[in-house]
Amino acid sequence: MQSLSGKVVIITGASSGIGAATARRLAAEGCKLVLAARSAEKLAALAAEIGPDALAVPTDVTVAAEVARLVAQSVAHFGRVDVLFANAGIYIPGQVSEGDPDAWAQLVDVNVNGVFRCAHAVLPHLLAQHSGDILVTSSISGHIDIHWEPIYSASKHAVQTFVHTLRRQVAEAGIRVGSLAPGRVANELWGFHEQSAIDAQIAAHASLRSEDVAEAVVFMLAQPSHVTIRDLVMLPQNQDL
Repeated sequence: MQSLSGKVVIITGASSGIGAATARRLAAEGCKLVLAARSAEKLAALAAEIGPDALAVPTDVTVAAEVARLVAQSVAHFGRVDVLFANAGIYIPGQVSEGDPDAWAQLVDVNVNGVFRCAHAVLPHLLAQHSGDILVTSSISGHIDIHWEPIYSASKHAVQTFVHTLRRQVAEAGIRVGSLAPGRVANELWGFHEQSAIDAQIAAHASLRSEDVAEAVVFMLAQPSHVTIRDLVMLPQNQDL
């Protein structure tokens, strides 16, 4: 395993859930963090909690200019970028016949186009230094077709295809690209806000914690440079799909 100390990591969707848990976990590994999300207040609070090695950059990943600014500020502040953790996402389940196409378009813009924009913005820096990681939060929904969340599942299938094809384009440049695909996670994205409800899900082996996913991020990034984990799928023990 390689040390992550000193690595500069951009995390999108960093204000809550998996993103916030991963920021805290990578801070413990000695990483320098660029925290991106739409909620400036939550980002500022997390950056203050982590300390001087965390930079908060409020960012809407659906706006190309804001994504470009995110990467530019990261490089200006820390001098480089080593890792992009493209984690921002929204979740919409339900029947297609009862859904809102405008809401679906927003989901696709965040979950899919947001990943495209962030990868495109960071790649020139990774290519110039011939190293780096792009890690994308996918979902078990990107590996199987889940009928109660067809739009979300479609967005994660798109992410899977992008990860697998981008990886082949940049592998010879020393850049690793991987997908982390959790099942149900007891956090805000899935509607869990109270600690008691989260604890009940964990006790029933029905959900993962955000912190469980953060541990997987560390595991993937800490592999020796000759090792790429293309896909890591993790499920709560009794999630039957």
